[in-house]
Amino acid sequence: MKTFLMCVILISGVAAFAADAAKPLYSNDFENTEAGKLPDDFMSLNGEFVVKAEGTNKFLELPGAPLDSFAAQFGPTESVDVAVAARIFGTAKGRRSPTFGVGLCGVSGYKLQVAPGKKALELLKDQEVKASVPFDWKSGAWTRLRLQVRKIENGERRIEGKAWPQVAAEPQAWMLAFNDKEEPVAGRASVLGSPFSGTPIWFDDLVVERVTGKGEQLAKAFALPPQSKSEQLIK
Repeated sequence: MKTFLMCVILISGVAAFAADAAKPLYSNDFENTEAGKLPDDFMSLNGEFVVKAEGTNKFLELPGAPLDSFAAQFGPTESVDVAVAARIFGTAKGRRSPTFGVGLCGVSGYKLQVAPGKKALELLKDQEVKASVPFDWKSGAWTRLRLQVRKIENGERRIEGKAWPQVAAEPQAWMLAFNDKEEPVAGRASVLGSPFSGTPIWFDDLVVERVTGKGEQLAKAFALPPQSKSEQLIK
């Protein structure tokens, strides 16, 4: 009987651990934040980031002016085996387009950036472009981005990124990557935006999660349906 009870307790403990591991480290869809305010757990490094409402939906907005580069941080302080994902919406105006992305490991950490002016998706360390691939961005449509940092052999870090249209399936393979021998400084995740087109940039469904050294997700928070709440704003 005691053996049976011990087995039940052990199984329950393993199940509880697995359930905790499956939870993201952080998530925010802004539905619980009052419009016109920045969530309490955010830190705006610059820029007037505020939550906006359109119908019953909410998202974080960076206004279209001034024309500069801005960022806001969120989530826990991490340095490795971590991933961030977000959905971002922007519009072009004439020949001008916004630049936007997500970041990990603080201000001078790693960034995944859509640069429509270059027709490229870029992976940066601080301000230095480490990898770039062609990317066909669509104005007036949501784009998903995913960036992760994981520890690999010899103590190096593998930084990997991908981006895809909201209405498409997530690519199986990473679109660009590089290895870094330097240990990154621990820092928070971020969203980034440069409204060069003079129109607002929207951010939604932010998630930070733990990944294994092999890059496997411990949570399925990124497996969102093709049409989620914010996409309903665009008819």
